[in-house]
Amino acid sequence: MSVGFSTAAANSHLDSQGTTYPWIKLHVGDPGAAGTSNAATETTRKQATWSSATGAAKTTSADLVWTAVSGSEDYTHFSMWTASTGGTFGGSGTITANAVSSGDTFTIPAGDLDLSLPVAS
Repeated sequence: MSVGFSTAAANSHLDSQGTTYPWIKLHVGDPGAAGTSNAATETTRKQATWSSATGAAKTTSADLVWTAVSGSEDYTHFSMWTASTGGTFGGSGTITANAVSSGDTFTIPAGDLDLSLPVAS
C-alpha cells in the first residue's frame, strides 16, 4: 500500500487506542457505527492488556476470559470501550471463535486479539 500512517505514527496511535479503550465487549454480528448493534447475551466487558505496538500492530499480552457465559451463541465481533459499563465506543473488529453454550468458559488467548493500521510504503 502506498498510502497510510508512518510506522511511528501508527504505533503511537495504537498504543493510545489500547490505553484509552481497553474494555472488550463480545458481539454476535457487526457492532455498527456506535458499537451497540448485535450485542452478545454475555454482556461482561473484559479489560485487555496490550503489548507495545511495533510494525504498526499490537496484540493482547494476557488471556481474556469470560467464565460461565450467559447464553448459547457464536461470537463473531468485538467492540472496544473506555469503561467496564457505559463509557465511549472506540472501535470494533472481528474474531473467529467456536460457538459457546450457556455456562461455558470463553477465552481469547494472549496474542489472538490484534490491532493494526496501514502504513505508507
